[in-house]
Amino acid sequence: MNYDLRFIKKTASVFGLRFPVFGNPKTVGISLFFFLYTFFLFAQVTVTTDSTSIKIGEQITYAIQVEADSASVVVFPEGQSFSPLEMIESYVVDTIKNKDRYNLIKRYGLTQFDSGAYTIPQQKVVIGNKTILTDSMQVEVRNIIIDTTKQGLYDVKPIMEVNKSSNNWWQYVLLALLVIGSIGFTLYWFIWRKKPLSEEEKIALLPPYDRAKMALKKLDESLYLEHENLKDYYSELTFIIRKYLDEKVYDRALESTTDELIHRLNLLKDGNQIDLSKEDIKNLESILKRADLVKFAKSAPDVELAKLDRKTIDLEIDNVKEALPEPTEEEKLLDEKYREDQERKTKRRKIILTVAVAILLLIGVGVGFSIKYGFNYVKDTVLGHESKALLEGTWVSSDYGVPPVSIRTPKVLKRMQPPIPEEAKQEVDMTMFGYGSLVEGFNVAVITTVLKNLGENKIDLEQIAEQSIKMMENQGVENMLVKADTFVTPNGAEGLKTYGTGDFPSLVPDRKETGNYIVLVFNAENVIQQIVLTWKKEDRYADQIVDRILNSIELKKVED
Repeated sequence: MNYDLRFIKKTASVFGLRFPVFGNPKTVGISLFFFLYTFFLFAQVTVTTDSTSIKIGEQITYAIQVEADSASVVVFPEGQSFSPLEMIESYVVDTIKNKDRYNLIKRYGLTQFDSGAYTIPQQKVVIGNKTILTDSMQVEVRNIIIDTTKQGLYDVKPIMEVNKSSNNWWQYVLLALLVIGSIGFTLYWFIWRKKPLSEEEKIALLPPYDRAKMALKKLDESLYLEHENLKDYYSELTFIIRKYLDEKVYDRALESTTDELIHRLNLLKDGNQIDLSKEDIKNLESILKRADLVKFAKSAPDVELAKLDRKTIDLEIDNVKEALPEPTEEEKLLDEKYREDQERKTKRRKIILTVAVAILLLIGVGVGFSIKYGFNYVKDTVLGHESKALLEGTWVSSDYGVPPVSIRTPKVLKRMQPPIPEEAKQEVDMTMFGYGSLVEGFNVAVITTVLKNLGENKIDLEQIAEQSIKMMENQGVENMLVKADTFVTPNGAEGLKTYGTGDFPSLVPDRKETGNYIVLVFNAENVIQQIVLTWKKEDRYADQIVDRILNSIELKKVED
């Protein structure tokens, strides 16, 4: 089939293709010399193993040695980047100083449980701002030879039912119930529980008449008269009658002088508010004045007279009770309303105290977790955060496109309609899988493009990345800062990494949000593979998500 050259060039320009261009050999040689000179001047990286042939399950020690100057920061590979071998241990870096340079040795324990010949892939070592790839190494894993003439053979054992191990969710539920129960019991015990009344509280709940009678009995049990302590005796005796009058007759009886109190009693009698005889009032006046003389004039009446005064007070209390009018229905209702108000106030006070204690406990728990895990983590856990939920959720490992791109993401990537022009559909076959979009907080997309008629043209990864940047600009991204670097997957596939920041469109119209982006571009023969990641700059969980995704990317061949 013949194609117009201009159409081929146009299609090549869209997908970042260019025709072979060869530079001046002399210039290339000089550039290569200076590149190699700078590389070896900067650092030397070597790898060794203690063995290249092991039995199944045995461990080999894989060592990466880096010679670098003292100012260089060296980052060794971590994680399962030695596949198909499995890393079972990562040892501490050994450091040997050699004048102004350091020899750093990082050892790993590797193993494999299947026999065969395996290749330890190239490992990425970051030294300063440069990334160096180690050499790959061949390892043979041998079967364990068993002498079947000496080792007996046995029948296959029957299938055994294995109880599925349950997770520990019930422990967290039990712990939560214990904490809630402890808090509830504490609040009940100290706030809502009806506590047993003390002797003083029981006396305080008695009617005024009963309290007065009980106070007289306690006075009889005292030793005031035996020790001739008449001052204290008369003080308590007059307090008993004054307290009773204060509660039932005149609400200022405790603070009034004797003359003022007797004058008030006479007024109440004359006004028919209390049916108390003149003789009763005179008896009270006589005892109160005698008590004043004992307390203030140091008078010393006879003990028998004091006992007589005590009997007179006891009698007058009875007389005052009988002289008081019966409470009206309105007064009874007022008393009932007063008791209900007191009960409501008590209940309200308990509710306020309970809420205050609960809030203080929550604040205390929040402060404790904030000190341990950080305030933002606690806030996002309580209120919820989309990126945090993605990071801590169940991740999915899957292959997308042909040849497959293996990638681990927080959510399964869904097939999307690729943005390919109609006139180019005959020349390319594109598949696209993604999650999210540019206007959302997090977006990941995997794009595989198969060029059907590439011919001798070459794929320029830089032009592919430029087309991706232009596509994002066409979708509303502005002020894009573009950087480029080499990217190597854990299984050794090398590509171009274009990354930077920009002002991304948001869900709010006419509002931009600063965000980050990464565009990875790989190619193999006539296939272009792209991974695009975008996320908000202020998202404190997105960086961890992106790192996990980048560390999981592997490019597979069709036969894999």
